[in-house]
Amino acid sequence: MLKIAMVLTALALGFVAIQPAAAAPGDQRQELSAQSRPRVTIYPRHRKLGPNAKRHCRFWLAQEYRVSGTVIVPRQRCRWQ
Repeated sequence: MLKIAMVLTALALGFVAIQPAAAAPGDQRQELSAQSRPRVTIYPRHRKLGPNAKRHCRFWLAQEYRVSGTVIVPRQRCRWQ
């Protein structure tokens, strides 16, 4: 009976220690999520293109086979014209 009481006490103390502390109002995670995302400019590398060159992209969904099962993921292929 004493062992059961000790195990239950240890579990209760463990659950109290695992619970996260309450987030402060100025939490750093909230500040980071509120920032704007950077703008990315993509330039072609291997050939000289004119000033009106455009990047044409093709998007589709493809199946991937994973341990947890088949999933559908987005794919993209781009080229310059």
